[in-house]
Amino acid sequence: MPELPEVETVRRGAEPLLRGRRLQRVELRRHDLRWPIPVAAIQALEQRRCLGIERRSKYLLLRFDGDDAPVAIVHLGMSGRMLVDLLDQSSPRPPWRLHEHWRMDFGERLVRFVDPRRFGMLDCCRADELAGHKLMRSLGQEPLEPGFDGAFLHAQSRGKRSSIKSLLMDGHILVGVGNIYASEACWRARVRPRRAAKTLKRSECDQLAASVQSVLQSAIDAGGTSFRDYVGVAEEQGYFARELAVYEREGKSCRRCKQRIRRTTDAGRSTYWCAGCQH
Repeated sequence: MPELPEVETVRRGAEPLLRGRRLQRVELRRHDLRWPIPVAAIQALEQRRCLGIERRSKYLLLRFDGDDAPVAIVHLGMSGRMLVDLLDQSSPRPPWRLHEHWRMDFGERLVRFVDPRRFGMLDCCRADELAGHKLMRSLGQEPLEPGFDGAFLHAQSRGKRSSIKSLLMDGHILVGVGNIYASEACWRARVRPRRAAKTLKRSECDQLAASVQSVLQSAIDAGGTSFRDYVGVAEEQGYFARELAVYEREGKSCRRCKQRIRRTTDAGRSTYWCAGCQH
């Protein structure tokens, strides 16, 4: 599933292409994906101008003009791709792709949502209702925004018997850090991902918070991590897989201490670490 760096890469690719453009037409090939699509609300976005695209956790927020300031909420799910085609406004629109479920036509920009597994979603609400939306109201701290640091992690870890990796992946505490980047951040911080979170010292929390931020920023700079489904808005691959230190490197030499990378499971997810330099 795309994590924060992949969603942020899509946002950065789409935002300059759509900001200031008027949505001419919405086309829906189905009325549901993971959940039902609010058809009337989505179609009411037609003839409105896109004010910009933001990201909250792993959700893309397309803001439009108007007194009610509607926001389209997009989630890529496990296999979703939000693509933006650059077209001549007078030319015929391209044929629908296999598993393409909806389009937003901005004239010379055509947004297409392709999702074979249909775990993505499309919703809409007023801007003043966004914070209380069922998908937004319980989201935790953004890791790349003020408020996230070692003090935050230390406070959140007190008394928690769950693993350090589970703490990082708990979206009610911290958003956007999935399996790949939690494993990589633990490696950078030299802490074992399956250690109980309550055992973290304050100094370790400082290092771990810095590692979370550095690995996320490095992944954004590389355009995300492409293994299977994820691509950017122009179908470009992300190249952070080349920099992975532990994830999917079981049996290979640690880039730091040369011992073998190990794999186990934690909360049903594959977890990778180095026994030589993570403690």
